[in-house]
Amino acid sequence: MLKSRLTTFLLALMLALGGAALAGCDNQGPAEEAGENIDEAMEDAGDAMDDASDEMEETFDN
Repeated sequence: MLKSRLTTFLLALMLALGGAALAGCDNQGPAEEAGENIDEAMEDAGDAMDDASDEMEETFDN
């Protein structure tokens, strides 16, 4: 029982420290910005494909 509590405590401690370390990283480099731009473009493309699919479905249903 002590071993599982210790394991749980250590896991929680590592997650808390990892979260604190990530919170301190506010500066974005050019690669991270480019990655975010790519992610946004892919989301926009997916949304456009969903819209086109919905329009085609409506056209064929009528």
